[in-house]
Amino acid sequence: MKKQQVATEIIVKDAHQNNLKHVNIQLPKHEITVFLGESGSGKSSLVFDTVAAQSRRELNETFPSFTQQYLPKYGQPEVGEIENLPVAIAIEQKQLTGNARSTLATYTGIYSLLRLLYSRIGDHFVGYSEVFSFNLPQGMCPNCQGLGYVDDVDESKLIDPEKSLNEGAITFVSFRPGSWRWRRYGDSGLFDNDKPIKDYTPAEYELLMHAPKQPFPNSPAAFKSADYEGVVPRIVRSILHSSEGKHHQDAINEVVTQRECPVCRGARLNQQALSVTINDVNIAKATKMNLVQFLEFLQGIKNNLGDEIIRSLTTKINPLIEIGLGYLTLDRTTSTLSGGEVQRIKIAKHLTNSLSDLLYVFDEPSVGLHPHDIQLIKKALLKLKDKGNTIFVVDHNPVLFTIADHVVEVGPQAGAAGGEITFTGTYPELRASNTLTGEWLRKPHQLATPHEPHEFVALDHVHLHNLQDVSVKVPMGIMTVLSGVAGSGKSSLALALKRKLNGNYVDLTQQAAGISIRSTPVTYLNLLNPIRRLFGKNNGVSTQLFSYNGKGACPRCKGKGITITDMAFMDPVKQVCELCGGKRYSQEALQYQYHGKDIAAVLALSVDEAVDFFAAEPDLVTPLKRLQEVGLGYLGLDQSLTTVSGGELQRLRLAQTLGEKGQTYFLDEPTAGLHLKDTAQLVELFHRLVAAGNSLILVEHNLDVISQADWLIDIGPGAGIYGGQVLYSGIPAGAMTTPTSVTGQALTEYLKTD
Repeated sequence: MKKQQVATEIIVKDAHQNNLKHVNIQLPKHEITVFLGESGSGKSSLVFDTVAAQSRRELNETFPSFTQQYLPKYGQPEVGEIENLPVAIAIEQKQLTGNARSTLATYTGIYSLLRLLYSRIGDHFVGYSEVFSFNLPQGMCPNCQGLGYVDDVDESKLIDPEKSLNEGAITFVSFRPGSWRWRRYGDSGLFDNDKPIKDYTPAEYELLMHAPKQPFPNSPAAFKSADYEGVVPRIVRSILHSSEGKHHQDAINEVVTQRECPVCRGARLNQQALSVTINDVNIAKATKMNLVQFLEFLQGIKNNLGDEIIRSLTTKINPLIEIGLGYLTLDRTTSTLSGGEVQRIKIAKHLTNSLSDLLYVFDEPSVGLHPHDIQLIKKALLKLKDKGNTIFVVDHNPVLFTIADHVVEVGPQAGAAGGEITFTGTYPELRASNTLTGEWLRKPHQLATPHEPHEFVALDHVHLHNLQDVSVKVPMGIMTVLSGVAGSGKSSLALALKRKLNGNYVDLTQQAAGISIRSTPVTYLNLLNPIRRLFGKNNGVSTQLFSYNGKGACPRCKGKGITITDMAFMDPVKQVCELCGGKRYSQEALQYQYHGKDIAAVLALSVDEAVDFFAAEPDLVTPLKRLQEVGLGYLGLDQSLTTVSGGELQRLRLAQTLGEKGQTYFLDEPTAGLHLKDTAQLVELFHRLVAAGNSLILVEHNLDVISQADWLIDIGPGAGIYGGQVLYSGIPAGAMTTPTSVTGQALTEYLKTD
């Protein structure tokens, strides 16, 4: 029988997902392929939305249909065929949204093993591993329910005593009269709804505000299946300690202060669990150790009964330390981990498995990492490849390009002008090519001439997170970069400066504040209504006709652009609406035009195209040009902002504030997701902002930015407890002669690049 030849390439035929222009490409297996090109050129459309999505979809289809309904859904990619496709594992840049009970130790499975270790070899036996869990009644501190902190609720900010329930006496958000939360009290029959709170008897006030969860007194008909609960415990349970809390964070901050639990002192566990020790260390103290310290603690345990558990713990911890996360403490809540830290945790997990011949797909693993940390990522990716796997990396950082066996550039530009393969080959061949990236890689590196500071803001004896007694003078009126390895204390120093400035600054972080599923560039910049008014005025009809959420919606798809057919156990079938052709609008709305285009065609324009289209409308062109200035010209006017990266959102918010003078801007890695060309454009914008009298404070690792800064404050030398010191403060050139500055060393290497 003839032995079948093992396939050496993944063959993609006719990929036309998003902006891909019917791409055909062969991608080598068991090698590292780096995909590069401008932001929005189509890299992710090829790698994630086509190859990885098809793999995960086909893998799901191997399970019974009953099981498939519980698995993640991946739509059918727009592709002709993909041959020799391995099972894909996509490791993306996403922060974890875990609640206060989710820690590094619980997320990685380390805590389960640690609980087992304490139950097995602790100095005395108090029960099995459940006794050491702060998430179970057997182990949690009864006072704080295993959270380690208690919430103090300021009732004076929850209640207006001058008002009755009908008048809105409960002032907390989502308790307005008539709302479903309000009805638990207003329709209960327990209170006089027209009686001001100040006139309640002590018993009535206690029932309204503090009653624990219980069956309804006298069971009013409206609440036969529900329990009654006072306002304070209800807010604590259903808002503070649930996922809903993130939607009401500002309101919560107004009424709640957190303090360490006075019973467990933040340890989360009851006294029985805390009484058990190994080498005089209880389990709470063990979780306060960072990974390096914890490994040393394990190595000091001499008890044969625990050998197997300690081996398993060591196997989990070593890869995390090797990939540069040794500074993280086991009790670190997962919601405070950065996207880069989460991605490295996932990489470390895969380094320890025995699986082979997989396709690992990485989304910008260099984001948030100092050049020193990127070397650790490179080692990890090589290890994964050496285990017989195929590695795809989407990234913009030249430091990572050098690891590639194979390079694919997508372009030539972004958006509609992209979606083509402009280069395939090796990294040296890319550097010699005439492609966009090749030309930028050959540009010489040099330091900018720094501007003089206008003044300094002194930070004296700062104690914050890992900053211990740090003093430094931060210059204003120029572009200052805070640098250092991941976790060194850059963001903590920025926070200390924000507190010193007492709110007198513009904070442009990467958080998706104010972004919803309906948010688009035109809604975010408040341009949608002016565009609708143009259509209404130009055609002499109502502006409301040009809203697909209202009167202008296609009657068949209700403004969604697609129709969805439920197929029971199978994936729902999504089809472009036959009536509107996916345009979302009714035929009546689409018959009206402005400069030869209907409303759907106008909203389908990119920002770059819209600047030309609306040339005669300065009120529209001015904000759109600001998007071009921050490198977002490729975004579609009607593109959902839930599909853009944190770096893109940050630049979108920066565009909103351009034109103002005398501001202090805080930016957190603004170059995340940017091509070399786009980074250079952004740096030019930063110089213009400084020339206009603004101060820029950037937390950044990108050497293209650091080399062009006016001032550098380098923090380190390591991360966590191994960092938190100011290693250097001055013009960037000075860091290169500071032996302790890893940023200075990286800058020296960067300037050597020809």
